[in-house]
Amino acid sequence: MLRRFKPYLPYLKPVRGTLIWAILAGIVYGASNGAGFPLMINYVFPRVFGEGQAQMTAWRIIAVAMWLPLVFTVRGLAGYMNSYLIQSAGVRILEAIRLDYFRKLQVLPLSFLQRQTTGDLISRGLADTNQMQSTLTTVANDGMKQPATLLFALGSVVYVTSRERGSALMVACLAIIPLCVFPIRYVGKKLVKRAFQMQTQMGSVTNSLTENLGAAKEVRAFGLEERQARAFAAETSALIKVQLKVAKYAQALAPAIEIISAFGIAVVFIYAYYAGVQLKSFLTIVAALYMSYDPVKRLGAINNEVKRGEAALDRLEVVFKEPVTQMDPPHPASVGRVRGNLAFGAVTFAYKADEPVLRDVSVDIPAGTVCALVGPSGAGKTTFANLVPRFFDADSGGVSIDGIDVRQMRLSDLRRNIALVSQDPMLFNDTVHNNLLLGRLDATPAEVRDAAVQAHADEFIRSFPDGYDTIVGERGARLSGGQKQRLALARAFLRNAPVLILDEATSALDSQSEQMIQDALRKLVVGKTVLIIAHRFSTIRDASLILVFDRGSIVARGNHSELYAGNELYRTLYDRQRTEAS
Repeated sequence: MLRRFKPYLPYLKPVRGTLIWAILAGIVYGASNGAGFPLMINYVFPRVFGEGQAQMTAWRIIAVAMWLPLVFTVRGLAGYMNSYLIQSAGVRILEAIRLDYFRKLQVLPLSFLQRQTTGDLISRGLADTNQMQSTLTTVANDGMKQPATLLFALGSVVYVTSRERGSALMVACLAIIPLCVFPIRYVGKKLVKRAFQMQTQMGSVTNSLTENLGAAKEVRAFGLEERQARAFAAETSALIKVQLKVAKYAQALAPAIEIISAFGIAVVFIYAYYAGVQLKSFLTIVAALYMSYDPVKRLGAINNEVKRGEAALDRLEVVFKEPVTQMDPPHPASVGRVRGNLAFGAVTFAYKADEPVLRDVSVDIPAGTVCALVGPSGAGKTTFANLVPRFFDADSGGVSIDGIDVRQMRLSDLRRNIALVSQDPMLFNDTVHNNLLLGRLDATPAEVRDAAVQAHADEFIRSFPDGYDTIVGERGARLSGGQKQRLALARAFLRNAPVLILDEATSALDSQSEQMIQDALRKLVVGKTVLIIAHRFSTIRDASLILVFDRGSIVARGNHSELYAGNELYRTLYDRQRTEAS
């Protein structure tokens, strides 16, 4: 059962010292718990209430009586140290698992992230890693205490029965213990399936909440509050149903084992009567049997916890075992600052098998070219641009910069030479300065401000009460669309990369913001190789080369005049936008 977790045991290595002390404390707990109380019944109580009661002095009575608090003090302190040390190790294990999970997400291909829901990935990184921590620490905790308790309790039974005439056969009564395995196995099989369902549904609930918060304006604008509440209620209701099924099986185990234990003790009682066992021996054996059944019950709970951990592990391994396709080559080419000559050689790419988005695309884009990519939606423009920074890798053919295949470069070297300004720029919930600094982490404050000036962002930044120390909010929620776009441009100015990708940087902006951004773009593109993913044709006036895409192929290339005169698709798209604009 625990072999499933073997590959993850290295998470215990950094906390092995803590775990060793925890295990030692657990052994002491098991000894005091399993043997302390039964032996007290056999040896301590008879000294007070037996034949020698009249000879007991006050000090001896006090000394004997202190055996009880001594046993429970040792038991309590050992149990506390075991639990505390296990929890201490557990939070460090949780941190390591979550960090590895987060790191893996950073290097997985975008195609994988696009196949998953954000809420489910969040749930795997929070709820499932938390379950893994709970499983590992529970196994490390009770996995030592309870077997130790069981062994010392059984040892007490064997010791006492071996000294009681005729009672040695009572050891046979312990045969009832293996019967406890049957409910443990039954519940375990049921629980692993239900636990996986519960954790999957938790991902759906998290995703529903994430989507709702991300679409707050749309929900209010279209009056969807009640609809969203009903949808969320349906998700939580499904979660509750699965949680109750998990609880049904998990909580049924303890009473099932207790009932079996009660029958076992009843058999002991009947045998003791006919065997003429003395009362003190009988009470000792019953106490020891009770102490042995309790750890069996807790070991059953450990089994349930392991099953829940297996379900969490199954979900985490979807991420952990996903292959990383964008990796540095074994022997990377030496790359400094590139000139920016782009070449696509017979490139074919598909997100899904047999559904190519790009078909045998070949084109050379000389350094310093401002190249616009136009065409109908879904024609392959964005995919074409995304192959340059290796967000995806071509299925066949190749993309090269200055004659070097991008797959032969270190990812850090490649992407250091590329700046990206997207249609919906991402800003982190941090200061303006720190968001701009993402363009180049080693930039000085003066360089950051100079980049903001060039992007026409300095003026509105300094108008904020905290200036460059202003918190922009989640995804830049406290800024207007034009302000976010200008900050994205400032990052590109700061990066000063020789290759620039613009994913329609002026769409959905007011005329004043668009004019400022267009002015900034004219300065930004100077001396760079630029790919402009054009959704609005007004942004391609400065393009020296236009590539027309249709159904994954480049069907025409040239400047505006040449294409308008000689390509029907380009002319149709251009005239349609001009008509809509008027």
